[in-house]
Amino acid sequence: MRILVVEDDVRLRELLQEGLEQEGFAVDTAHDGPTGLALAGRAYERGYAAIVLDVMIPGLSGYQVCRQLRERGVWTPILMLTAKDGEYDEADGLDVGADDYLTKPFSYVVLFARIRALVRRGDLNRPEVLTMGDLRLEPAALGCSRGDESITLTAKEFAVLEYLARRAGQVVSKTEIVSTVWDTAYDGGANLVEVYIRSLRRKIDVPFGRSAIRTIRGAGYLLARDGG
Repeated sequence: MRILVVEDDVRLRELLQEGLEQEGFAVDTAHDGPTGLALAGRAYERGYAAIVLDVMIPGLSGYQVCRQLRERGVWTPILMLTAKDGEYDEADGLDVGADDYLTKPFSYVVLFARIRALVRRGDLNRPEVLTMGDLRLEPAALGCSRGDESITLTAKEFAVLEYLARRAGQVVSKTEIVSTVWDTAYDGGANLVEVYIRSLRRKIDVPFGRSAIRTIRGAGYLLARDGG
C-alpha cells in the first residue's frame, strides 16, 4: 500500500517516510501545499491508502489542501498533523474533511496505529477485503490466505499482489507495478517485478495447483478474478 506524506520539515518528513516503509508502505512525499495537492489529487491513480498532511505547510495550508480534495471528490483517508493543540484547531481540521488529527510532538507508535486504523476504514471505493475465488487478501492486516490456509508474504510481496488484486482481470505492466509499489526514489529497473512475481507464484499458486498470476507476453501480468 502507498501513503502520501505532506510535511515541510525535512527531518520529520524523512523519519515519517522511514518509519512507514518499515511498516510495509510505499511512501511518496511533498514539502508544500501545491505539490501535496497535485499528488493527492491523483490519489486513486496512485493508489494511496491514506494521506498524512501537516497543517502548517508553504503555499497552501493543510486545511486548504484537505478542503480542496474533498470538494474534488477525493475521499482518501487524511490524518492531519499540527503543532497547534487547541480544541478549535482540531475542530477546524475535522470540519474541512480530515479523518483524524494528531498534535506534535507525537508518539510514532500511536501515529502508525492511527494510520493502520484509517487504512482499515478505507474510503467508499476501497474494499477492506479483496476476494478472488478462494484467494483472499486483507490489506489492513497484510493478510493473505487460500481457503482456510494462511499464506505468509513479505510487505513488498503483499504490495505487488494487492495491486494486481485491485486490478484483477486487467493486464498491468511492470512499469505500472513499480510506480505504485515502489516509492519515487526507486531508480532500479522494472525487471525486479519478475522476482516478486516468481516468489508470489511459489506461495499462492504452486502449492495449490493454481495459476492465478498469468504472464501476458509483451504486456505484463494479470491476476485471474476467480483466483486461478
